[in-house]
Amino acid sequence: QVQLVESGGGLVQPGGSLRLSCAASGTIFSIDAMGWYRQAPGNERELVAVISSGGNTNYADSVKGRFTISRDNAKNSVYLQMNSLKPEDTAVYYCNSDRIRADRRTYLNLWGQGTLVTVSS
Repeated sequence: QVQLVESGGGLVQPGGSLRLSCAASGTIFSIDAMGWYRQAPGNERELVAVISSGGNTNYADSVKGRFTISRDNAKNSVYLQMNSLKPEDTAVYYCNSDRIRADRRTYLNLWGQGTLVTVSS
């Protein structure tokens, strides 16, 4: 069974940096778009950044110029480099893939378990 597993969250001071990682486990043939979403307490889940299988990227206006999404197709992984973090970036960050083709089935709209990022002094 394919899973998305995130890592890299934690506590950081305003202005600091964190790098989130997400790896897809299992026997995988291909992964389409991958993205990062976040959900703060009392808010709906929102898109942070997305990257296509070919490397095209799109960002939420609130993170443009501060966050960078990248992927390593050989490792079935996606990353989110977060710089100049602000308290309003505090949220649970989720990894997502819209389609993963694996050995037994195709997975649509697969989510990771989430990793908490807290920006506070």
